[in-house]
Amino acid sequence: MPGSTTITTTLSRTVVTPLARLLWRPRVIGRKNVPKRGAVILASNHRSFIDSPAITLLAPRKVSFLAKQEYFTGTGFRGAVSRAFFGGIGAIGVERGAGAAAQHALDLGLERLELGEAFAIYPEGTRSLDGRLYKGRTGVAWLALTSGAPVVPVALTGTEDVQPIGSRLPRLARVTVEFGQPMDLSGFGEASSGRARRHATDAVMAAIQELSGQEPAGTYNNPPTTIVERVKQALRRDDPTQAVEPD
Repeated sequence: MPGSTTITTTLSRTVVTPLARLLWRPRVIGRKNVPKRGAVILASNHRSFIDSPAITLLAPRKVSFLAKQEYFTGTGFRGAVSRAFFGGIGAIGVERGAGAAAQHALDLGLERLELGEAFAIYPEGTRSLDGRLYKGRTGVAWLALTSGAPVVPVALTGTEDVQPIGSRLPRLARVTVEFGQPMDLSGFGEASSGRARRHATDAVMAAIQELSGQEPAGTYNNPPTTIVERVKQALRRDDPTQAVEPD
């Protein structure tokens, strides 16, 4: 319900944000690079579960992002708290998957941009287990070229210390969020062009890498399917298998 969403969003800004600042002692760089109004895409590296709350609570304006539908379907008190929290920080529930599911997720983001809102996305697709920056999926370019919205590269540092991979509870650590200069991707071509989407995405990832200082992995971040693969990837003994994106 619109009224309920407004209330939880206000609470997140007035209650949760000050708490996050107290616990994370965040350093926010480049706040003025985020346009105060109008559609904008915040394209960030992805190091921890806490990344989305960090961006939405520390950005200078309301930001929406995609989250697992399970956060909105729980029952009882725990389910109610989950819905209130994630709804309050701008999460949009979506079913994960490839093909039609992935396009539906992008369409939901496009709807927000067409309303003149800010929308956050992780071009890597999933969290980096080894700290490297992985090759970007071209959905970020599709959104930018379709909507005409500028892209602000974002670099998160320290979120991996707040909630490391496998940790269920957050820890005390300092977080840095850096917003880069807005990028106009229109010069790369049309959204229908696979080449344009690829080159535009590579430019966005280069900007994120410059801000974050992460080592480029040079391949896609495909989630490991077994415990052995997860351990190998975490120890950097093995690169994820490179995926082929449909154009």
